[in-house]
Amino acid sequence: MAYSVLVVDDEVNIRKTLEGVLSDEGYRVMLAETGEAALEAIPKSLVDAVLLDVWLPGMDGRIRETYPLLPIIMISGHGTIDMAVKAVKNGAFDFIEKPISLDKLLITLSRAIEREALRSENVELKERVERKYRLVGDSATMGKLRSEIAAAGPTNASVLISGENGSGKEIVAREIHRYSRRAGKPFIAVNCAAIPEELIESELFGHERGAFTGAVGKRRGRFELADGGTLFLDEIGDMSQRTQSKILRVLEERAFERIGGGEKIAADVRIIAATNRNLPKDVAAGRFREDLYFRLNVFPIFVPPLRNRKEDIPSIAGHFVEEVCAEQGKEKKAFSAEAMQRLLSHSWPGNVRELRNVVERLVILSLGQRIEEETVRQVLAVDLRPAEPPMPQAFDEENFRDATLAFEKAYLERKLHENDFNISRTAEKLGLDRTSIHRKMKQLGISAEGGRR
Repeated sequence: MAYSVLVVDDEVNIRKTLEGVLSDEGYRVMLAETGEAALEAIPKSLVDAVLLDVWLPGMDGRIRETYPLLPIIMISGHGTIDMAVKAVKNGAFDFIEKPISLDKLLITLSRAIEREALRSENVELKERVERKYRLVGDSATMGKLRSEIAAAGPTNASVLISGENGSGKEIVAREIHRYSRRAGKPFIAVNCAAIPEELIESELFGHERGAFTGAVGKRRGRFELADGGTLFLDEIGDMSQRTQSKILRVLEERAFERIGGGEKIAADVRIIAATNRNLPKDVAAGRFREDLYFRLNVFPIFVPPLRNRKEDIPSIAGHFVEEVCAEQGKEKKAFSAEAMQRLLSHSWPGNVRELRNVVERLVILSLGQRIEEETVRQVLAVDLRPAEPPMPQAFDEENFRDATLAFEKAYLERKLHENDFNISRTAEKLGLDRTSIHRKMKQLGISAEGGRR
């Protein structure tokens, strides 16, 4: 790709010299003698950078005001350190003195264009993430949910989001962050159920070098990474009692220490937690700390399952079709009336996540611009959940140890599958702790991602 550079200088020799050098380096070069000519040339030529003579009065400010993201490199034959500092403070990318060092000019120009390309890429990625995590639907239920998000967002209160798996709890958390005064700061998500007990404190609080075996360097935890922003603790109900205590202490003291460290680190973090469990029931049973529950449940929000807001399915499915078509490089598609009716008649036990998976398969399988009812019927007839692993024929093994391991692996895989690969819930059902489950999974070669969709 050939980048475009506009050279603005009232000296004809400078313009011609720079034109020759930059053209030889593969740039498309435009020339302007005056600032007014430069302002006319920029929109016509999709300029990527400007080389601007500092002695064109006020032009740097006028260009920046009109094109604030366009990198400007100031050049001057009478430069001083004060002039260079002032130019950069006012928004110039850099300042180069005449006679111009061509090597320095080319390096500076390359860096300026590269920085702008990275900035544009970051903006595009952020917009893509925002589109992906957008709350879609116009039902009365969704209207109530949006009102709650709008009320909770600007505050600094902790929020506890409850709802079934796949109902969109993380989307709600991101929307709250977007409405908050912390929107320009990080949003850091942690799946508490997916991290082994022996690692979760390091993940949350970080560690110092040598704090434990394998800690070969200092590491910042999620609390530190979320400084000034929002920390989203997903599946908070699956967190162990010990970690619950640590979280409670951070919420009370607004500070924490890295593992192996003695320095107190301020925790300017807003907590949003989510769970698919009945936490009041867990509190009554002694599985979840009551004091932590009340700390988190300052502003409770319930995300209804998709079956309770089926009127939102057309808009959600349409949003997913647009998203998947863009990802897969497919032509735009639309549902026939019969196909949409078939979607509306489904019970959606997997909620919005299941709908997203179904739509992705429909986009791939549909050859034309319409998604027909027959294709929907075929896809919904297939169980999209992972098949339950069969129990092994242990008697086929050569020895007792192999037979035992084969049985253990199949048994544990089946139990994990029954609990949607939720480690804490599986451990609770089997009467074991999470650490034992993780150790067995590692020993038997069972992937923690086996049940995730």
